[in-house]
Amino acid sequence: MSKPKTAITPTRSEDFPEWYQQVVKASDMAENSEVRGCMVIKPWGYGVWELIQRQLDRKFKETGHQNAYFPLLIPLSYLEKEAEHAEGFATECAVVTHHRLEAVKQEDGTTKMVPSGELTEPFVIRPTSETVIGSAFARWTQSYRDLPLLINQWANVMRWEMRPRLFLRTAEFLWQEGHTAHETKDEAIEETRLIHGVYEAFLRDYLAIPVIAGEKSEIERFPGADMTLTVEAMVQDKKAIQAGTSHFLGQNFSKAQDITFVGRDGNQQHAWTTSWGVSTRLIGTLIMAHSDDDGLVLPPRVATNQIVIVPVTPKEDTRDAVIDACHALAKTLRGKTWEGEPIRVHVDDRDLGGGVKKWEWVKKGVPLRVEIGPRDLESRKVCLQKRTDAANQKAFVEKEEFLQEVGNHLSEVQLGLLDRAIKFRDENLQEVDTLDQLEKNFSEKGAANWCLAPWAGTNEEEEALSKKHRISIRCFPVGELGEGPEKPCIVTGKPTTRRAVWARSY
Repeated sequence: MSKPKTAITPTRSEDFPEWYQQVVKASDMAENSEVRGCMVIKPWGYGVWELIQRQLDRKFKETGHQNAYFPLLIPLSYLEKEAEHAEGFATECAVVTHHRLEAVKQEDGTTKMVPSGELTEPFVIRPTSETVIGSAFARWTQSYRDLPLLINQWANVMRWEMRPRLFLRTAEFLWQEGHTAHETKDEAIEETRLIHGVYEAFLRDYLAIPVIAGEKSEIERFPGADMTLTVEAMVQDKKAIQAGTSHFLGQNFSKAQDITFVGRDGNQQHAWTTSWGVSTRLIGTLIMAHSDDDGLVLPPRVATNQIVIVPVTPKEDTRDAVIDACHALAKTLRGKTWEGEPIRVHVDDRDLGGGVKKWEWVKKGVPLRVEIGPRDLESRKVCLQKRTDAANQKAFVEKEEFLQEVGNHLSEVQLGLLDRAIKFRDENLQEVDTLDQLEKNFSEKGAANWCLAPWAGTNEEEEALSKKHRISIRCFPVGELGEGPEKPCIVTGKPTTRRAVWARSY
């Protein structure tokens, strides 16, 4: 029996990493650039990022945060002030050492541009901005009345990635980084947890990804943080992706950069700070979580276009009428809203065959495809196809009925993707009570389940187990998943109610 033909080869089961690369290519989301490790985000992919940015930005502002912008170049001395933080990024830093180029004639008559004008102090292209923003906070904070400072920045950063993969790991990527300063420790911890909750809800409600939210172990924390909270996403090869983090930095950065204020008691004291961020890695997570062997699958809330209307024009004498009908339908749809926003619609009236256009939009993952042909004009119907259905599955519905129900169709796709992802996660998260059970899970060939295990081990015991099986503690879950009846730790045997999620990861 021959296997079904798919639009993407290889399939997920044949070669998941290569399947991912082919989905990105076929959906026209992004491509590798001439600069090693960097990518060009194309309009279809950047449209998704713009929607993520717009929706998250609104949530940040609703919780009292303001946007600002800080320099791309960070003086090396700033990183030296926070040794633990700098050490965590040292091997990934790109360093600017000169401030101009000079044209130098070569022996063969050619001209070579040579760096000149060595800087007195090198600059690091920001891998993250705690130090440079902390310096600004130090200038802005004199009294407790100046606090809290609730600042977010939308920017690009650079971390010299040795094994790049589009969206998931690139040398340059886009992100938001929030930085806040507070009067008290409790306020800063509350901020850290607030944003953690924002990320968890955003991934669930907008990206249709049901994450496991929790706290990182000490050895997995952000460099210089006292606590790192994370949202961990399971993708279809059962690996984990750290999709967003929120860090309680204590007073570590404020002491290094002298962020001080006069408190209510009249004494000088250091602020308590946080930082938090998500990046274009969210797009890679989205692709790996939902897409199939025919290409990209986009949740409607972050789809660049939620509906694509394809005219079917087999005869020249009806072509204009069909195209006019498609644009008229698009205009009506754009006048409607779904979840408070105008519906995003595109009419594909290019002079291409209908089959070519159909498969292009399948591979691009558009949630709803609508076809209109000459017969549909007569019957006042449209041909509706949902990306979450089989590629050849069609439903012919009355045009007026479609206009009335379009919001429900979009909701069905959005919620269907979430339900499917929840089912997949829950089926592949297993509780283990012994080290043998955990090691058996990760020693088998192929994709391995996530393991929820009682844990009271040391950092050294955690590192040894991580290296042995190429796994890590993704988090200590918050809520019901993170606490259970007292059981022996799988390594030490000590009684504990704490649970750790172990998994392989990207």
